[in-house]
Amino acid sequence: MSRISTHILDLARSRPATGIAVELQFEDASGNWRTLHSMHTDDDGRCAHSLQNSELSPGVYRLRFEIAAYFAKQNLESLYPFVEVTFRVRGGESNFHIPLLLSPAGYTTYRGT
Repeated sequence: MSRISTHILDLARSRPATGIAVELQFEDASGNWRTLHSMHTDDDGRCAHSLQNSELSPGVYRLRFEIAAYFAKQNLESLYPFVEVTFRVRGGESNFHIPLLLSPAGYTTYRGT
């Protein structure tokens, strides 16, 4: 089974970022984005098993993280209202882990294992 997962760490608080809404989207042949799945990060800052697709088709995907509400609950204003991480899946690739390291003033991401 193919899998796309993510893990969000709040660098400012040195802990997992819980309760962040995350959407997995796919770009269709017309260039429109179609939402495949929506959920929230768990107590460990992860969205794993539910961001699965039994047949991960080659193409362009993105994870959209709604971070403004997360920081608002901490009485902080985020520079970014949301983060979109766009990546390409090639034929034969089946597992992607896309971590997000987050603070109110910045973020970074990479392909994890």
